[in-house]
Parts: sequence; structure tokens; C-alpha cells
Amino acid sequence: QVQLVESGGGLVQAGDSLRLSCAASGLTFSSYTMGWFRQAPGKEREFVACITSSGGRTYYTDSVKGRFTISRDSAKNTVYLQMNSLKPEDTAVYYCAATRSTAFTTSAFIKYWGQGTQVTVSS
Repeated sequence: QVQLVESGGGLVQAGDSLRLSCAASGLTFSSYTMGWFRQAPGKEREFVACITSSGGRTYYTDSVKGRFTISRDSAKNTVYLQMNSLKPEDTAVYYCAATRSTAFTTSAFIKYWGQGTQVTVSS
């Protein structure tokens, strides 16, 4: 049984930092591109960042480039999202995601999802 378990969300002020973690189990971690999506109230789920199975490439949505950094630790089967200079518009539920598809930015091609962790940024 595949499980993606997120942690690290919380309530912070604008300009603060948070690090999200996603511990994966039940899958061959090294075979999957891992990443993060987010969903704000009343909005569709959107791609945030991903890292390829080898860890060699990372991709980000434009609104987080330069502020967020994704990384993975194969020894721990864990993917991280370091979020700096947080803004109120970053407020959302953040979901960990795993796929073997090259169309990672499209939620329809995600094979596994975590349960989500809430990030709230106050102004």
C-alpha cells in the first residue's frame, strides 16, 4: 500500500519560512518523479514544484521561482519543499504527489497523492 505522508505545514507571517516534508512508503521511490501541488479555497489544484526520479532536474511554477526549493533524500524516501519569503497568496493545502509520467504538472497524470498539509500565511 502506497502512502505519502506530509508534514511541516502551519501558520506563519508573511516573509517567514517553512519546510514541508513528504515521507513515501510502499513504492520504489527512485522510480518516481516527486513533487508538490497546492489548492487554495475556491480554486483548482495547481502545480508548485517537482523533482525528477534521479534528482537531476527540478521544475517550479513561476510564482514560486526563487523562493521555493524542492529536494529529495533517497535514503529516507522523503521529498522536501523549502518555502522562503512566504506570501499570503501562498496560503493553501499543499499535497505531495508521485508519478512516472512526464506530464507531471498536470494533476490528472499523478498516480499517488498525500492527504495534504495546510499552509497559512498571514499578512
